[in-house]
Amino acid sequence: MEQGIYLVTLVVTALILAAAFSSLIAYRFGAPLLLIFLGIGLVAGTDGLGLDFDNAHLAYFIGSLALAIILFDSGFGTSLASFRQAALPALSLATLGVVLTAGLLGLAIHFLTDFTWLESFLLGSTVASTDAAAVFFLLRAGNIAVRERVRTTLEIESGSNDPIAIFLTLSLVGVIAAGGQVETAELTGEIVLGFLKQMGFGAAAGLAGGYVIARLVEWLKLDQGLLPIFVLTLSLLLFAAAGTIGGSGFLAVYVAGLVAGNSGMRSTASLKRFLDGTTWLAQIVMFLVLGLFATPSQFLQILLPALAIGLILIFLARPIAVAVCLLPFRFPRAETAFISWVGLRGAVSILLAITPLIGGLENGRAIFNFAFITVLTSLVVQGWTVGPLARRLGLVLPPRIGPLEKFELELPGSAHHELLAYRVVAGSPVERGQRIPRWARPSLVVRDGRSMGYQYAGRLVAGDLVYIFVPDRYPRLLDRLFASRAEVDPEDADFFGAFAVEPDRPATDIEAAYAPGLSERELGLTIAELIGERLGGHAGYGDRVALGPIELIVRDVDDDGNITAVGLSLEPMMSPRRVPVFLSAGEILDRVRDFVASRRNRRSGTQPPAAVADEAPMTKQDH
Repeated sequence: MEQGIYLVTLVVTALILAAAFSSLIAYRFGAPLLLIFLGIGLVAGTDGLGLDFDNAHLAYFIGSLALAIILFDSGFGTSLASFRQAALPALSLATLGVVLTAGLLGLAIHFLTDFTWLESFLLGSTVASTDAAAVFFLLRAGNIAVRERVRTTLEIESGSNDPIAIFLTLSLVGVIAAGGQVETAELTGEIVLGFLKQMGFGAAAGLAGGYVIARLVEWLKLDQGLLPIFVLTLSLLLFAAAGTIGGSGFLAVYVAGLVAGNSGMRSTASLKRFLDGTTWLAQIVMFLVLGLFATPSQFLQILLPALAIGLILIFLARPIAVAVCLLPFRFPRAETAFISWVGLRGAVSILLAITPLIGGLENGRAIFNFAFITVLTSLVVQGWTVGPLARRLGLVLPPRIGPLEKFELELPGSAHHELLAYRVVAGSPVERGQRIPRWARPSLVVRDGRSMGYQYAGRLVAGDLVYIFVPDRYPRLLDRLFASRAEVDPEDADFFGAFAVEPDRPATDIEAAYAPGLSERELGLTIAELIGERLGGHAGYGDRVALGPIELIVRDVDDDGNITAVGLSLEPMMSPRRVPVFLSAGEILDRVRDFVASRRNRRSGTQPPAAVADEAPMTKQDH
């Protein structure tokens, strides 16, 4: 008995360590890390090292708990402002998108396999939802920096699309187990009512649970070592309670994380670090268990039709569903294409594919095998290409330089303070002699391996490591002082536009210069207000608004989400490398008038003005 405990512990820890070390290989070669976790489980399973794991109930239980942890962490790290901006398109994808994907894929499955209609739609339902673990990992751990609205739409969709997929799957499992003796109207009504019940109860439980978690953290004043365990345990308690009353536990923990993470409670930074580590462990365990449960020797006989189903899902069903759902929200084509491509399948699809086995369906194992190969296809084809596609579509944002480290400090009577560590960037304002505000005087400067007080360091130089103790409402200003470049890189200028315009200038300046056809109401707005209006009320770093022949690009926003810097791109009318990076509004309008005049002169056959014909090459000026 005692030796058996040691053996099980040895095997489990060895697999987890192997998965952790495999991350080094994945980062080096750009492989989807979750695919490697699944692969390690497959290698260790029945057809590999011989570990026989065939307990469907236990696999489903472990996977569900791990997914609950992942979803809570995702909600905890999502800002409320981002959620408001992306909620409607994301929820459209999470509901109508799942139904459309399941329906389109079910049609293809019926003609490619020997499954009945109900079994075809059951298999389509199991792989209809995107996987939260896969999406969160690729966008966050994979360091793919895309526009906030795109990233948040994908994360909210993947965190909230499980209920409808679960309803479709469980309902169809029940119908098939009953011999298909259910009227279509009755089945549809049952699914709709069940969906509304689970969504409603799950959302309500999440709102209440998130509020309770935040209040308990403030009231109880637990020890720092106990606090993260307390919060994580409460989230799992909420997951179980929501499921017990008939709600969606997955939706409940996601909403609870969103509420708690945006409540301003103490120790948020340390909780995020703890949840990051716990989420990694949850992902490793979940994918290893699901890999162990699979039997690769059964895949060969269904490989070709299963691969065809995976490709139809990637290139046909998912894109059609995304295009239909995002049509009312005016997403650019590039963003729609990217959202379609990042619809990765993962642990959720494999978990749902276990339910036919739990339900005792005759073709349960075949449905599981088809779903598993579909997930593998998605992770290989989409997971390996998300980064290159984002760059190809021009969606990758230039990096924002911030503090190297951020530590939340718990001091008596001063809970909301932080210790920030900055590396002084060459050309940043402080490196050029900009004075530091009194409220942010550095406590320590490390230069060439030697530490010294700020008062003895003299003028800061590039490469200095500076430690600053500040209230938590100031870090964004410090980012600009310590870590922002004085000049815009040519690559950044290509992304953010060749011109800088003042966000508080009237939109009539844009109309007078470019005639994009603004409405009467829009003419009464400032440029910043116009951008916010076109983006649905909230603008994020890197957001772009097309106005006829130009694009306005958000270069920066402040802590309250107000636009503080705007770029203007004339592409494809004019190359940004041949005009100054930063000009005043008057200079911009003068340039544009000359450019428009030159276009008219070309049409009429006359020569352009000398100012345009002999245009000087682009120079860089301070931001």
